[in-house]
Amino acid sequence: MEFAIETVGLTYNFGTQTVVKDLSLQVPKGSIYGFLGPNGAGKTTTIKILLNLLKSPTDQVFIFGKEINANRIASLKRMGALVEQPAIYSHLTGKENLVNRCMLLSINKGKADEMLALVGLTEAASKKAGKYSLGMKQRLGIALALLADPELLLLDEPTNGLDPNGIIEIRNLMIELTTKHHKTILVSSHLLAEIERTATHVGIINKGQLLFQGPIGELQNLGKPVVRIETNNNNQAVALLEPFKLDTIRKEEQAIFVSYNDREQIAHMNSLLVNAGISVYSIGKEKQDLEHLFLDITNPN
Repeated sequence: MEFAIETVGLTYNFGTQTVVKDLSLQVPKGSIYGFLGPNGAGKTTTIKILLNLLKSPTDQVFIFGKEINANRIASLKRMGALVEQPAIYSHLTGKENLVNRCMLLSINKGKADEMLALVGLTEAASKKAGKYSLGMKQRLGIALALLADPELLLLDEPTNGLDPNGIIEIRNLMIELTTKHHKTILVSSHLLAEIERTATHVGIINKGQLLFQGPIGELQNLGKPVVRIETNNNNQAVALLEPFKLDTIRKEEQAIFVSYNDREQIAHMNSLLVNAGISVYSIGKEKQDLEHLFLDITNPN
């Protein structure tokens, strides 16, 4: 498998504090790689190292197979990035921001219109960027990152602070960039459900260390199997099931979620509830969402 990004035992310190520890990322070419972790986990630091904004030790970061310190200019030409906030001029229009960047990069100015169309900002091309919504600013930032037609896009929290419409716009754009334009995207986020909708691969980092990496489908296999039970008295159902000493019993508004070991245990739980006079409206295996899988991995006990 060809990797767009590969780090080998990457460790980075700020003074005496280790921010990234023995990190070995493998981002397949053509993937949307969800880089997940809580605040302070080391996500942004890692992205800055990948962009050579922070210097890694030699032979630890490889971009399309080339070590970045020895091939800095060639590697950076293959990357575009949106880190934290987009670098836009509020007093310029969306198109003027792009034309200005074209001039700096010696790119044909006609590329500005192409990028505006790609990110869905053609109708707002003549509007001052300072008047853009947060979602429009993020899309303009992505357009700026794409001007030089990079093969690899690094997006740090691109949906942070966006409303639902803005999140959907960024999600659809990322999918289009990989499927139609053959880009590779590494996207960091704490919006776990959003990553679940877009990512093909996932890396989970906590306290600078990689806890899981692989296709998103494999992540489901790491979580504890859970059954969803909907009853007429969820509080009583939880009290009845607690003696089972199960790893997880979680009550939500309409149902309870209980971990189990085998199918016989599910049948036993159902019988126990029915015999206690509780109406069981539904019971079945539940695919865990990424948020609860993340909690299982980061808090194994």
